[in-house]
Amino acid sequence: MASILIVDDDAPIRAALRDILEEDGHQIREAANGHIGLMLYREAPADLVMTDVLIPKRDGMEVTLALTQEFLDARVIAMTGAVGDQNFLNVAKLFGARRVIQKPFTSEVIRRVVRFTLDH
Repeated sequence: MASILIVDDDAPIRAALRDILEEDGHQIREAANGHIGLMLYREAPADLVMTDVLIPKRDGMEVTLALTQEFLDARVIAMTGAVGDQNFLNVAKLFGARRVIQKPFTSEVIRRVVRFTLDH
């Protein structure tokens, strides 16, 4: 299956995503902040990056923009738990995110969005 890099400062969210995605056969790497996420991707590009928008040390917007500028084929899914404001997700799309997800999410949503993003 695919290699997926999860960039989120919330360990329970990373664990939940890891469980869902490993169950589907994907190989997972994790980063707790944007700086580490970019470092890991540059060392070994992943098939897909899932990044939270609001993370420390280079937020998800910076991560998305850096990846899509440096790697033309980078596939990024941006996530946020910020409620009532679609602006974060709209900006993430402008910065190159292929898909966006509002937290909280279900495993079905994660699987559908990951499958779609990997296929396109």
